[in-house]
Amino acid sequence: MTTRTIKVLLAEDQSMVREALAALLGLEDDIEVVAQVARGDEVLAAAREHGVDVALLDIEMPGATGIEAAAELHAALPGVKLVVLTTFGRPGYLRSAMEAGADAFLVKDAPAAQLAEAIRKVLSGDRVIDPTLAAAALADGANPLTDREREVLRAAADGSTNAELAAALHLSQGTVRNYLSTAIQKLTARNRAEAVRIAREKGWL
Repeated sequence: MTTRTIKVLLAEDQSMVREALAALLGLEDDIEVVAQVARGDEVLAAAREHGVDVALLDIEMPGATGIEAAAELHAALPGVKLVVLTTFGRPGYLRSAMEAGADAFLVKDAPAAQLAEAIRKVLSGDRVIDPTLAAAALADGANPLTDREREVLRAAADGSTNAELAAALHLSQGTVRNYLSTAIQKLTARNRAEAVRIAREKGWL
């Protein structure tokens, strides 16, 4: 009996990591890495061109994050299974990935055999989630920030003034101040810089 080869797309901006993952997965008899990209905004085109079964997506990529790429891929090619990989075990990332349609969420330092098994499991309809991250996500609860609060807080991360934020986001300074104040309060932070740090650590930005 011949086992069908699973065609995999690997999206990772660090070439050494990408090549190492491709080499390790290439040792599996039933898995073939048929496409590799270094940018999140190249994922959909590559998946279409190569007719992949599974896409492995790193979270931190230029062009688009792995979560944004997952959402785009899920909407356009719902038959492709999505495995999101992260270096940072932030529980907020897990929630965001699941909402984007991810079938699996794993940390990069997981053994290659575990990653290969996750690929097989998602293809058979299972969902695979790193148990430590799952527990942390449940403990942290849902992201308390609204989309607008996240947008303003993310824009404020570079130290922009309220006037600069208002101009960039096409809002009044009062509205910007209100969004920042609410976000700081929700995160029980002392100031906007601390609010940005907390939100990033939890994967909420």
